[in-house]
Amino acid sequence: MNNEISDLIHTNQSSNTTTKHHPDSVTIKNTQTTQSSNQVHKATQTLVALYCGSRPGNNPIYKEKAIQLAKGIAHRGFGIVYGGASIGLMGQVADTVIQTGGEVVGVIPEFMLDYEIAHSTLTELHVVETMHQRKAMMADRASAFVALPGGLGTFEEILEIATWGQLNQHQKPMIIYNVNGFYNALIAQLDHAVAEGFLPPQHRAKLIICDQADQIYSVIHNLKHPKNMVV
Repeated sequence: MNNEISDLIHTNQSSNTTTKHHPDSVTIKNTQTTQSSNQVHKATQTLVALYCGSRPGNNPIYKEKAIQLAKGIAHRGFGIVYGGASIGLMGQVADTVIQTGGEVVGVIPEFMLDYEIAHSTLTELHVVETMHQRKAMMADRASAFVALPGGLGTFEEILEIATWGQLNQHQKPMIIYNVNGFYNALIAQLDHAVAEGFLPPQHRAKLIICDQADQIYSVIHNLKHPKNMVV
């Protein structure tokens, strides 16, 4: 755990739960649940989940397009919820939304603090125990999901949220941002699964493929008018 986060630890004397606090931006609970019933959410904006890499990638276009998307989201009055790190594309989108006046909620498992250095200036930072808690809190707080380029974690996050949608656990928009053709092979595999009878076409159709940020803005704009949106 990095020093800035570890210095914020104190023990809640009224329970057996260890709680860590930052006066403005951090709520950290070491419990078996992701969130206490009396926890206050500081963020007030509608949040878009951004799944993206803890590395910047080899091609500068990935960073460029991540920053562009984050600016556009913030300019349109939305905040983001993401994996809580300060590095890679994750750090870029968080910094950009903050600098553009938007709200940012980060969720990171405690065991990953040494791998993905936690961002220290977020609207909210939640440090949880497990990856499942991280993903569940992000899914609960988000009104839409966007996968930018990333690695195994990013692939797993967008495919799991798509699985939850297939199982009728949510009806939120799910978007694959196909920057520079990054997701062409994954898109082809999804279509192959449909052709081979393993993925129902109506569930494949719920994964919205966007090549441009403007297409994503059109989708999230409709979050303000959910009765007009079919997912």
